[in-house]
Amino acid sequence: MPSHHDRRKVPYSPDQMFDLVADVEDYPEFIPWCEGIRLRSDNAENGQGELIADMIVRYKIFRERFRSKVNLDRENHSITVDYIEGPFRKLVNIWHFEPQENGGCIVDFRIEFEFKNILLQTAAMQVFDKAFKYMSDAFISRAAELYPGKSLKQEV
Repeated sequence: MPSHHDRRKVPYSPDQMFDLVADVEDYPEFIPWCEGIRLRSDNAENGQGELIADMIVRYKIFRERFRSKVNLDRENHSITVDYIEGPFRKLVNIWHFEPQENGGCIVDFRIEFEFKNILLQTAAMQVFDKAFKYMSDAFISRAAELYPGKSLKQEV
């Protein structure tokens, strides 16, 4: 099953990165291939709890909708996204934001996925590493827009 793991040191606080990733409704503004988000339920308060969201993703001739449960845990600076329904056999995203002494944090991002459809799986495998990096970069670029004045040259 395809998986990817990325760790980056960024000049943003764990709370800033947590808020950015937790704000799923803004994803269409900056995430590549994310065409839309529909929040189906929001049982979270102050960064604790869960959201259920539908995401529409388009890549070339493929357009898919899938539903996920987003578990927010601000206290532990972590977000876990579990797949509910759609074109995947499995999809899990795990975010963890590790505080650093300089006020920045390490963003630890893991993803595992497997499509039900072999055609989609084959297409995804051809671009997976590049697409994952592109998506990770989109979050870091968004942080630079939201929290200006900090350097991004602090990668692990």
